[in-house]
Amino acid sequence: MITAAQCCESGRSAFSTARTVSHDVGSHPSATTGHKIEHMFGVMSRMELTNERLDLLAACRIRGISWELVAREAQRVGGVGPLLEGDIGEKGQAATETREVLTLARPLEERREEVLREHEAATAAGARLITVLDEDYPENLRVIFNLPPFIYVLGKLQPADARSVAVVGTRQASPEGISRARRMAQLLAERGVTVVSGLAAGIDTAAHGAVLTVSGARTVAVMGTGILGRYPKENAELADRIATSGALVAQFWPTSPPQRYNFPRRNVVTSGISQGTVVIEASATSGAKMQARLAIEHGKTVFLVESLVMQQKWARDYVARHGRRVAVVKTVDDVMTHLRSVEQVEHLTSQRRQLAFDLA
Repeated sequence: MITAAQCCESGRSAFSTARTVSHDVGSHPSATTGHKIEHMFGVMSRMELTNERLDLLAACRIRGISWELVAREAQRVGGVGPLLEGDIGEKGQAATETREVLTLARPLEERREEVLREHEAATAAGARLITVLDEDYPENLRVIFNLPPFIYVLGKLQPADARSVAVVGTRQASPEGISRARRMAQLLAERGVTVVSGLAAGIDTAAHGAVLTVSGARTVAVMGTGILGRYPKENAELADRIATSGALVAQFWPTSPPQRYNFPRRNVVTSGISQGTVVIEASATSGAKMQARLAIEHGKTVFLVESLVMQQKWARDYVARHGRRVAVVKTVDDVMTHLRSVEQVEHLTSQRRQLAFDLA
């Protein structure tokens, strides 16, 4: 396996050559790859990126397009094609705006070449692309309304990761918070639960690190950069270790650097890919509080440790307002009783997908 350190090294030149690509959060799609693209990027990338997958990613390069709308529409009958023709099943403002931006999209060939340049950088570093068109797209993530259309993975996601919990909190953690994060993550890992976090300093680092001390346990880091990045740089070695025994996941273009607007989107995936979110320590302005709100919106369970509820008014308000969606946690068993088995998650996802198809 190629480690995260090797990923950074092999992706360094790709980062510079594709830097002009990643500034454009939009661009568009279509069909064949063409002789020019095959010559530039080789048969391997061309074969992996089927026409439909290439079209999906190219759609995400349309400036101003809603990625979550692209992800939802791509799963409808007919796939990406109808979307690109302006045939959008959804109603409302997002659909209207999407039709408008489609008319302003840059040439298809240009957008495809940008996608393939990014994709080549990722695959050269050992990362793998997973899209909403693929059967191995994470089950928990597929059922949220604002799912990403694609993710890149370094390491390996496993079906058992559907039984997962996010452990998150502030970057400016207290010694007590660090201790609680380590203990919670370790106990979950010992019970066969995959622990998800965001690779940030503080609580995230403590959670990832604790899981790595448990033999055979798994942790998934959801990144605020592209799959070639490492942020914060102090966690590059930690990222190496996670990629070896678990997975790094990024929903951005592979060469994307850390940017302010990436981190709220990172929180969406950290919530979405898990069955629930444990908040260890967080102020009223923390990104962890944002993730708690997102988890509620996703229909997930939010677990607030007892000390947090005692110290933070926002946590007490969440308990009072959101009823059964928010649980106060005293022990790890308070989390375990809410978790579904992998089979239950797969069944629930199948039901929701069938309902979506019936309504399409």
